[in-house]
Amino acid sequence: MSTTSTFGVDGMTCGHCVSAVSSELSALPGVHDVVVQLIVGGSSTVSVTSEAPLPDAAVNDAVVEAGYAVTPRRSLL
Repeated sequence: MSTTSTFGVDGMTCGHCVSAVSSELSALPGVHDVVVQLIVGGSSTVSVTSEAPLPDAAVNDAVVEAGYAVTPRRSLL
């Protein structure tokens, strides 16, 4: 069974940015698909489908390796 994780990535501005992030995330073990909704000037939405849930640290490291930053999750409290 596959699982999909969605998170924000800051700093992406173009198709090259999308390609870099997609490439790094696709290289993680078990990843089947990466979909990026580019939002220039904001936090882009990234959805990763994988065999099992991915560790937050692995996702963060892949995004940082591509040259960007995972958007911190905000508390609703």
